[in-house]
Amino acid sequence: MAVAVAVAGEEYAMQAIRKRYFPALADYIRGGKDASLHQANELGKQLQGMNPEDIIAVHEDCIQALAANVNSKEAVQIYHRSFVFLMELMVACRFKMEVAANGEMVKSAEEQRFSEMREMLFKSNLSFEKVKNKYENVLQHMDSGIALFDSEGILSFINVQMAKLMDIPRKTLLGCNIREILLHGQLGLSTKRTILRLYKEMFLKRNRYYEFQQKDGKHLLATVTYGDQLDGDFLFSVKDVSEYKHIEQSALQNDKLAMLGKIAAAIAHEIRNPLTSIRGFIQLLRPYLLEVGKEEYARIILTEIDRANDIIYEFLNSSKPSAPMKQSTSIQHLIKEVVMLTESESLLRNCEIGVESFQSEAIVSIDIKQVKQVILNLLKNALDAVEEVQAERRGKIDISLNSDGQYVEIKIRDNGKGMDKVTMSKLFDPFFTTKQAGTGLGLSVSYRIIRNHGGTIRVDSMVGSGTEFVIYLPLAE
Repeated sequence: MAVAVAVAGEEYAMQAIRKRYFPALADYIRGGKDASLHQANELGKQLQGMNPEDIIAVHEDCIQALAANVNSKEAVQIYHRSFVFLMELMVACRFKMEVAANGEMVKSAEEQRFSEMREMLFKSNLSFEKVKNKYENVLQHMDSGIALFDSEGILSFINVQMAKLMDIPRKTLLGCNIREILLHGQLGLSTKRTILRLYKEMFLKRNRYYEFQQKDGKHLLATVTYGDQLDGDFLFSVKDVSEYKHIEQSALQNDKLAMLGKIAAAIAHEIRNPLTSIRGFIQLLRPYLLEVGKEEYARIILTEIDRANDIIYEFLNSSKPSAPMKQSTSIQHLIKEVVMLTESESLLRNCEIGVESFQSEAIVSIDIKQVKQVILNLLKNALDAVEEVQAERRGKIDISLNSDGQYVEIKIRDNGKGMDKVTMSKLFDPFFTTKQAGTGLGLSVSYRIIRNHGGTIRVDSMVGSGTEFVIYLPLAE
């Protein structure tokens, strides 16, 4: 009976402590101010003589009650902050004040030492907290997506960029494994497929790097780090490398053009001279072929030799790194000349060419022959594109001229068949063509000419909706 009464008395005492402890601790957790910490000191003085294990038990009970109402990240912060409160309370609970000779209450020497140690520890804790928050903030706002899985496959950390890539709130992902992430109700179908592909390549096949492309055209590089340095954890990161891919493709394009120049020079020297000789002999033999009724053979041979010479001429043009022979001219006047050259052909193909100029006085310093070749080439390509959809609609090519004060902008838009993204990505590559009789050199030559003039050429197209080429040339000073 006596034991039961003693146990009941202890439980009552614990409840009484908790009634005072919980609001004081909650107030400090919410605010963390010195006034709240002062409550811990006062409460510790009231609990002098209490068993430390009982105080710690009450502390843990209160912490669990506070942590049950927040997410996992905030719970960790609560546990961390409560340590300072408990330390302050235990110091006040452990040491008593002494009476000085003048009758004032003063701290004992032992308590004074512990108070100094407490202040040092408190400052150290604040310093650690600042550094921790600083580096955590850096991780959260990196341009790479980061996710950390523990050895059991549970997601323990995810930064803002990774959650943005997955389009899911971070707090709903923490504590989930791969299966639970895939079953997440807010996860899109395309994202699920990407995660499954990455899981197969990087976790099952153990590839440390994997590059893939999203539907919007972005190139992403995924990396995974694991081993002893992470104590069994898996660090997974995803970075947008689209800009690096663009630089890489530009470098590859330059390498191809350089290679093309060498090939063109060799072909010109090795083939053009023999062709000239063959053409001359065929012309000499033409009267004899006429006598035996075989003049058609001579005509075909000469036509094919001329076609071969045209191909070699295009090679020579594409290999010329020569600086343009520039002179100032009106770009509007040049466009009108080119349109006149293609006017008869456009009528035969039932295609309308319209010109609209918002910069009639725009003057550029260019090699007129070279730039005329570029515009003529783009117009011929546009005519070929609209001819393939004549059964659906009448062909139309619109040319517009504009300026931003530094560059003149020439837009050539058609309503032809259009192109897909794969075709557009290879459009300026030497030898790439979609035409049966094409050489694949026209646009690569055009690209080089515009670049040698300090300008750029861009293309935008969609299958079934036509194509738009935009040329930017610097205005004359």
